[in-house]
Amino acid sequence: VQLQASGGGLVQAGGSLRLSCAASGRTFSNYAMAWFRQAPGKEREFVAVTTRSGASTVYADSVKGRFTISRDNAKNTVYLQMNSLKPEDTAVYYCAAKTGLMTIRAKEYEYWGQGTQVTVSS
Repeated sequence: VQLQASGGGLVQAGGSLRLSCAASGRTFSNYAMAWFRQAPGKEREFVAVTTRSGASTVYADSVKGRFTISRDNAKNTVYLQMNSLKPEDTAVYYCAAKTGLMTIRAKEYEYWGQGTQVTVSS
């Protein structure tokens, strides 16, 4: 499956952004979908994940209550709504897909998008 992330940009602290990740090539509903991020000089970290149906979600503690992951299987797209953004949210955000059960472990994801830059100014 091919993944194309979009929606990043520059926003002030306290603002909002919505990231999108469009999938093509395979049956989207077969894949658990996740968002990860990587800040300069840091390792890639888990942000959020949703099951194939979208019925269940898991969030990193650092974003819980501020970010919401959702998916529209009819549109082959997963979203990440980011509210109350903080400067420490600045990173390249990646969407990822895997067959089977959802997981927070990056190494288990089979497919990755190209990343979209999110910059939060203070």
